Amino acid sequence: MNLLQSFILGLVQGLTEFIPVSSSGHLVLVPHLLGWHFPEDQSFVFDVLVQLGTLVAVLVYYRQDLIAIARAFVLGLVRRQPFAEADARMGWLLILATLPAVVVGLLAKDLVEQAFASPKMTGVFLLCTAVLLLIAEKAGHRCRSMQEIDWKDSLWIGFSQVLALLPGLSRSGATLAGGMTRHLDRPAAARFSFLMSVPVMVGAGVLAVKDLLALPAPNDFLLPLLVGFLTAMVSGYFAIRWLITYLSKHSLYIFAGYCAVIGLLIVLLV
Repeated sequence: MNLLQSFILGLVQGLTEFIPVSSSGHLVLVPHLLGWHFPEDQSFVFDVLVQLGTLVAVLVYYRQDLIAIARAFVLGLVRRQPFAEADARMGWLLILATLPAVVVGLLAKDLVEQAFASPKMTGVFLLCTAVLLLIAEKAGHRCRSMQEIDWKDSLWIGFSQVLALLPGLSRSGATLAGGMTRHLDRPAAARFSFLMSVPVMVGAGVLAVKDLLALPAPNDFLLPLLVGFLTAMVSGYFAIRWLITYLSKHSLYIFAGYCAVIGLLIVLLV
């Protein structure tokens, strides 16, 4: 992988991680369409580690929220009143929402890696993303705010995130749909989705670092990783800012249409 390739893939990751069109799907499709061929183990490690760039984007954009949640969470434990404050409760809800994807991801790691090798399956799962976004718009009443999220909402959105372990099934799309089918408004569903991405990305990154160290000559791969990481970080920050503004006034239909068209073209032509 050269530096231009890592820059392009980092840009793809940053722009599509939060916009509900599947970053993992695009990271499979772009190399295929451009005729780039990378070792399977190297490609998977790059895809996961470059997500840490978008993790930094989330940390920067939501730094005030995350600091308030972490502070209230720790103080709640120290005072033995873990649910006394709203921010502390939000911390527990984010942990609960993370658990399903962590458990399934660890148990099905090898199957997930195999799925990333199939562009046609990515097309199928992009079609599934389109369906999820349509269901979210049709079924959601969009009448609840972030402050009204409870443990049932959290668990439901957490199981929605499990779907995103497959390439083409957008993590942000699945969790947005999960939140909206629990009648959260779009900005609240997006905010919860982005906050709950933090522990999942950290966990995936730790596992990917282990895989990176197992690669032959891992030092030769560090510069492309750095380029991809930085590109994903910067583009991811602006993608979050744009999407939150967009969702305050617009629906998800444009993203559903994009996923449907791209997914159908891939299924028919690849």
